[in-house]
Order: sequence, then structure tokens, then C-alpha cells
Amino acid sequence: MTLIRKAILTSAFSVALVAGAQAEPYRIGVLTDMSGMNYDLSGKGSEVAAQMAVEDFGGTLLGEKIEVIVGDHQNKPDVGSTLARRWIDEQNVIAIADVPTSSVALAVQEITRQSDTALLISTAGSSALTGASCSPSTAQWTWDTYALANGTGRAMTLEGDKKWFFLTVDYTFGHALEADTAAAVEAAGGTVVGQVMHPRETSDFSSYLLQAQASGADVIALANSSGDTMTALKQAEEFGITAGGQNIAGMLLFLTDINGVGLDIAQNLTLTTAFYWDMNDETRTWSERFGERMDGKMPTMVHAGVYSAVMNYLKAAEATGEVKSGSRVMETMRGMDIDDFFNRNASLRKDGRVVHDMYLVQVKTPEESAGPWDYYKVLRTIPGAEAFRPLDKSDCPLIDG
Repeated sequence: MTLIRKAILTSAFSVALVAGAQAEPYRIGVLTDMSGMNYDLSGKGSEVAAQMAVEDFGGTLLGEKIEVIVGDHQNKPDVGSTLARRWIDEQNVIAIADVPTSSVALAVQEITRQSDTALLISTAGSSALTGASCSPSTAQWTWDTYALANGTGRAMTLEGDKKWFFLTVDYTFGHALEADTAAAVEAAGGTVVGQVMHPRETSDFSSYLLQAQASGADVIALANSSGDTMTALKQAEEFGITAGGQNIAGMLLFLTDINGVGLDIAQNLTLTTAFYWDMNDETRTWSERFGERMDGKMPTMVHAGVYSAVMNYLKAAEATGEVKSGSRVMETMRGMDIDDFFNRNASLRKDGRVVHDMYLVQVKTPEESAGPWDYYKVLRTIPGAEAFRPLDKSDCPLIDG
């Protein structure tokens, strides 16, 4: 071998070694609320859940290291979109997970649609995400407004609460939750007797609650979430609404909301959830692992959904072998069994909706609770086919026919 040829081969080998050493890891971006009203129900817990999934998967994907990064979208669509674009273009992010706030999720979904990046939604719940705005690279994993409506709304109406008044947060999520719940109530024989809108992060619900109280409704439905729901529940107690014979329906309630207002106020509320940490040995085992990293805090359905979504995405990406194409990974996932501590009888549909069992639960009284985080009684399992919007009623353009 000539000296020149040897030098060329040595140089090429050195370049290959440097390139290998500098290979950028695949990254999962947890786009969440780290500073606002959704922090407790998602936030740090969603980051922890994603990291647990990566670790349990083995830490590598197709021979490359996987890292979890986190960003705070501040519940602003423009901030969320900018972060998503930067992650995809500059930081080798192959999937974005969590995404509280439906308006943010809809904006980010446009970015991931254009770049064919996987979007694993656990917190945002507007049914439009898998309806008219559906995307081939999106999986809406945990819940949506249609499922909540057909759980809580339908159940309470069938039990005799026929007249409904909506107290609704004035943005995409609230509008979708009210519309889906009103449809479920009317289908079950009920009527909507009134409605009032409020801005996000409202501190004084008195005027809204007075309108609801005066309506003569059987149910005052809180079509809002997190801090707004907790504030409204506390002020409804001060107004003596339930003592006066009207029922309160928290259309979206998380375990952390119940913890925040306390069982004295939340007791006997009926709600729909995708997950409860204390359902069985599998849910308890995973939740206790989560709690060890979260100072004893038990997971919400969002946290469990983030773990399940990331884990199943990684399995599908490994099987697909093309991690840069979110739509191809989703196509592979549609042919996989999705069965873990979070999912039961689950499947990913063409519209991006993950269909799984949901649960109608009732909040325990202080006397019934055995200790911290022991908050729910499971009343009924709602099969996924009953909980989520049927494909033949979908306006997703990806659906054939």
C-alpha cells in the first residue's frame, strides 16, 4: 500500500469516527405548561413520564441515543409553534409530546403536519384535533371532549338531571367541550337552558354563577379546566349552589384538581377519566414509580398518557425503521397491539384517535378516603367504541368515503 493511499484511508477512517462520535441523538420534545394553570396536571410530571418511557425502552432507538427535552409554551399558540419549529429544524426532535391547551395543540399540529413529525397529544382535548383538523402524523392519546361529554353528560342526564346550564371558557377547548356535551345531553333527552362564556384564568366567577343559579338548571356544567375549574368549584360552594339543590358537573377534572380543592368541596362529583392510579396492580406499580420521582404525587391521566404514548411511539418507530416520518410511524402503530397499564382494548385509528376504555368515577367523601390521593370510586367502564366519536360521524378528511 502506498503512503498516499494509506494516508487517504486513515483520513477517511478518522472522519467516520468523528462523525459517529458527533451523531446527534434522537430527541423527544415535551411541549408543556411549566409556569401556568396546567402545570400540576401536566408540566414537570409529563417530563418525568416521558423520561421514564425512554429509560424503560432502553435509551436508544435504531442504535442512536434518545434524549428528552422540555419546553414551556406558556399556553400561547405562537410560542408553541415557534418552539416546535425550532426543535424540528435545529434539534433533531422526532416526536413532540403532551401539549396542553387546544389552541396551542392545533397550531403545533400544523407545524408537525408540514414537517411530517410525530405529535403525541396527551393533554389537549378538542375533538377537532382528530376531526376537521386531523393529521396523519398525530395521535391524540388520552381523552377528548367527545369522550367526556358521552361519559359525564350522558350519565347525569340519564339519571334525571335534564336541564343544563353551561359555564364555558372562551377558547377552542371550551367551545368544543360545550358543543359535544350539549349534543350528548340532548341525545339523552335533556335540554340546554342557558350558557355564559368567561375568559381564561378568571378569578371572580360570581356574576357567572349567579346567572347559572337563576336559570333553574338541574346541572351547572363547568366547561373549563384546571385553575378555572377549581376557582369555580370553590366559589360555587360559597354561593351554596349544591346546598340549594343544583348539581355541579366538572366536565374536565384531573386528580390534581381534586387534590387542589379538597374532598370537602369535590366530594360526590361525577367525572370521566382515562386513568386512575389505584385501579389495579399494574396502575399502582407504575404510579408508585412515578411518585418516587415526584415527591409522592400520584399521576394524572395526562402523565400516564404521556408515558404510554412515548413508549408505543418508540416501539412503532423501531419497527418502522424511519423515525423521521411521523406518518409512517403512525401507520405502523395502527397495525400494532396497544396494550399496557394505561390502555385497555386500544387501537389507533386513521383519524389519529387512540380508542381505549374510559371510566366514569365519583369523588369519594372525606370519610371514604383512606389517605392522600385516594379520591375516586370507579362506577363504570365505558368501552372505547362507546366513549369516542364513531368514524362514520367524523369530519376528518383522512377518512375514506
